[in-house]
This record gives sequence, structure tokens and C-alpha cells, in this order.
Amino acid sequence: MIKLNVNNQVHQVDAPDDMPLLWVLRDLLQQTGTKFGCGVGQCGACTVHINGEAMRSCITPVVVAKNAKITTIEGISKNSDHEIQIAWQENNVPQCGYCQSGQIMSALTLLAHNKMPTDEDIDNHMSGNICRCGTYPRIKKAIKQAAIVLAKSEGVA
Repeated sequence: MIKLNVNNQVHQVDAPDDMPLLWVLRDLLQQTGTKFGCGVGQCGACTVHINGEAMRSCITPVVVAKNAKITTIEGISKNSDHEIQIAWQENNVPQCGYCQSGQIMSALTLLAHNKMPTDEDIDNHMSGNICRCGTYPRIKKAIKQAAIVLAKSEGVA
């Protein structure tokens, strides 16, 4: 049994140490917002936070996350009202929507480390997240909008 803290809830899971965290989240804990994309950690659809850092859950063995704080897209907000989610909606970012949970999780780590990212900062940080629909301009716009709102709420701007 492996003890996992997912979205501030502690779970005991019966999984082999080398089972990818993605499958533990989706199949054992029914946290299906995290998506399977490529299976080799290159598309970003499976991005979650482990101790506040963006990680590809498809290539992360569950044992790596043992006793860590794991946040999935479901843990961002119960009502989809986090500033980043609102910005995503207001800018009509999703087209097919498949990559969006991973995009949002990566965007949140960017904003945690860089309160007012430039276009170049966004491009560099988000380069590991692929959107087959090509909504990159809308993603960038939403990140900038969320940055402004978050900065104002934190008294930074």
C-alpha cells in the first residue's frame, strides 16, 4: 500500500511502485481530468503538480509521489472558479479541450514562479505542452490575463 495525498485527501492505494502515477490517479482514484496523451512525457496532457512542481504523471512512478502533495486539475477549484480557469473560459482557450488540464497545470507553475511573465517566458515555460488544435495565442492571452488578476489580488500590481 502506498500513501498518497491527492488534492488534500489522503489515499491508500494498492499499486506496484513502478505503476505510472497517471494510471493510479485515473484508474484507482477516478481523477480523470488528468489525461493520457503520449505516454512518454512529451505532450504535457498528463501534467500534475507534485509538491508544487509540474510533473508528467505518465512517466512518474507512483512511488516517487509517496507522501508528497499531489494536485490534479480537480484540485485547483471545486467550482472551476480559479483565476486561471476563468481566464481560460473568457478567452475561449479550449477547442477540443483534451490538453487543457495539462496546459492549466503548467501555467499555474509558471505563475507561481513568475508573477508577470513575458511572451518569451510563457513560450519557454509552456513549450513542453502540445495543443494539437493550435490554441497557443489564446493560451498566452489567458495566462497574461490570469497573471494580472492574480497580481492585483496579491497586491503585486
